[in-house]
Amino acid sequence: MARAGLTVERLVQAGAELADEVGFDQVTVSGLARRFDVKAASLYSHLKSSQDLKTRIALLALEELADQVSAALAGRAGKDALAAFAEACRDYAKEHPGRYAATRLRLDGETAAASAGVRLAQMTRAILRGYALAEPDQTHAVRLLGSVVHGYVDLELAGGFDHSTPDSRQSWAWIVDSLDTMLRER
Repeated sequence: MARAGLTVERLVQAGAELADEVGFDQVTVSGLARRFDVKAASLYSHLKSSQDLKTRIALLALEELADQVSAALAGRAGKDALAAFAEACRDYAKEHPGRYAATRLRLDGETAAASAGVRLAQMTRAILRGYALAEPDQTHAVRLLGSVVHGYVDLELAGGFDHSTPDSRQSWAWIVDSLDTMLRER
């Protein structure tokens, strides 16, 4: 019998909060059970496994990130849209580092196809339509943007730029400007 008050949604939300606190890789059903002061076995009426929990956290994080990016992109085009996209991803990662890590969890094909990751990819392609890139350049550009944004954010979150000059915000602006220039000149 399920413990009163525990739902899949509540567990996933608590798991996402736990990921932000301890890191996505450290999230387990046992750790989540400690948070609710219950035995791990009692959570298995809601969750299949730690992998199921992590997948659900990833889906939540993708939805949150897609919503944040969508709001940032509203009414923007060209370089303004590119900068808004990059900044929305960076802001989400800083606010929710564990959830941001969860967005990169490898999902099975069916789950990925039904996730908000598809919406993120569509928004990325919409930004790139402003640069008039034909295939396969558009696909290359999607991969480039993902690599640059995720790579920079990962390094920044790990403290890779803490003790260097110029300030990482200046480098970030320079990178976004450089991406815009490169995409316009393709």
